[in-house]
Amino acid sequence: MSNLFCFSRVIYPQNLKSNPCITPSVDLGNSKLSGHLVPELGKLEYLQYLELYKNTIHGPIPTEFGHLKNLISLDLYNNNITGNIPPTLGKLKSLVFLRLNDNRLTGRIPRELTGISSLKVMDVSNNDLCGTIPTTGPFEHIPLNNFENNPRLEGPELLGLASYDTNCS
Repeated sequence: MSNLFCFSRVIYPQNLKSNPCITPSVDLGNSKLSGHLVPELGKLEYLQYLELYKNTIHGPIPTEFGHLKNLISLDLYNNNITGNIPPTLGKLKSLVFLRLNDNRLTGRIPRELTGISSLKVMDVSNNDLCGTIPTTGPFEHIPLNNFENNPRLEGPELLGLASYDTNCS
């Protein structure tokens, strides 16, 4: 199935925006899905759980996911997702779980994520991220093993002592 939004439309009625009592979730983990994540998923403003782990989804995480203002859990682990972690995810002020491990993500960990005070679990292990690991905000309590196996990731940043742009050229 290459168009996840069309599948989501089956799950959600057209009047979703007019019925905020619905607690929407998409749980299609380990469902043998393939294809890419479409920007239209970012229009599901009441979405709280997007669980698409253990599939063969490829391509980047759409920047439009930053519009999912009610999202609590974003589980995209164990896919073939590429590209950078969008800085727009820093707008997800209700996010508690962010699991992006076991993909092919590159680039830096966006510092915008340090502003998500609700974030309790973040795992980006087993990717190709670079630079340093943030140490402020929710990152103060995230175990270092949730960042391991990123060969170009240099460890926790030393505020004021190490450049954020190291090893990312």
